Amino acid sequence: MAKAELIQTGNPDESLLFSDVCGIIDNARKHIAVHVNSEICLTKWYVGKRIKEDVLYNQRAEYGKQVVKNLARKLTDKYGNGWSDRTLVHCIRAAYTFSEEEIVYAVRRQFTWTHLRSLMFVEDPLKRQFYMEMCRIEHWDTRTLDAKIDAQLYERTAISRKPEELIKQELSQLKEENTLQPDLVFRSSYFLDMLGLPDFFTEKDLESAIVAQMQDFICELGTDFAFLGRQKRITVDAVDYYIDLLFYHRSLHRLVAIDLKLGKFKPEHEGQMLLYLRYLDKNERKQGEESPIGLILCSEGNTEHIEYLMLDDNSPIKVAQYYTQLPDKKLLAEKLQRAIAIAKEQCLDKAQEINKPANNQQIKYKKPQ
Repeated sequence: MAKAELIQTGNPDESLLFSDVCGIIDNARKHIAVHVNSEICLTKWYVGKRIKEDVLYNQRAEYGKQVVKNLARKLTDKYGNGWSDRTLVHCIRAAYTFSEEEIVYAVRRQFTWTHLRSLMFVEDPLKRQFYMEMCRIEHWDTRTLDAKIDAQLYERTAISRKPEELIKQELSQLKEENTLQPDLVFRSSYFLDMLGLPDFFTEKDLESAIVAQMQDFICELGTDFAFLGRQKRITVDAVDYYIDLLFYHRSLHRLVAIDLKLGKFKPEHEGQMLLYLRYLDKNERKQGEESPIGLILCSEGNTEHIEYLMLDDNSPIKVAQYYTQLPDKKLLAEKLQRAIAIAKEQCLDKAQEINKPANNQQIKYKKPQ
């Protein structure tokens, strides 16, 4: 008789004992794994810091390369594999990228060395902090983190278009209070290539494909989205309307209505979404929830209409473009950088207008505290 059968047919007290002992061992293994991961990350950072100090005292680049090669050879002789010159270069990069406070914070949040290795190649500090905080709050594994970085999530998120001080403020709030703002969640564009749509499709085809591939679609939206329904019927003055997709975002504590559109954004789309949101706010919003928010997904982008209709950061309606095929990465990067630059310039112009004194004399833009 197999061991599993003996356990199942044996004394119930013995089965309970076996279950309890397994729980103790599994729990211990988990704690050991967390401790080992922490020690690996800290050890490699301290090794990188020590090498960095030695190389900094000797400014010649060739000297630094030779130091790393010689040290890697000696460490491999003493400790075996795992301390190649490539590993040491990653250790040094980590020391240059993260302060001691940041590395300790990362370790406490159970980031692995592979997480840190991906993050250290994100050169912009604000962008890196964004990925670190979103990775922490949405529990990304290393594959997901790499995919988000590669898909330029930061550049596609509304926060990237704000002035630097506001970005710092919102990321700090997320870090200290675990408070997500809509601009950290909603994006200017979404990649829906996982739907496998043909070259010609209808809004109904798009909706059906999204429902069929719901798991991948939610991963592109963000992990805190919970699917509530499709073609949600609402009735106003005996007229039936249908919300394409309805979600709930757990961290924002809001209902999220999604409307799918072929072509460019049109002014009437805003009025339709406002009707949906006001109905949801009055009839579906539960105690303790924030007011609902709407996302209009269009197959083509047209930022001037959106700007003139004042669909800005404070609007309950977000408009984004979706791609059913992945665009060229270089072209997408250029497009996103232009959009970010334009958005930041507009923020600066608005701030200067607000701060303009009554006598029309210009004053310098005062960044938000």
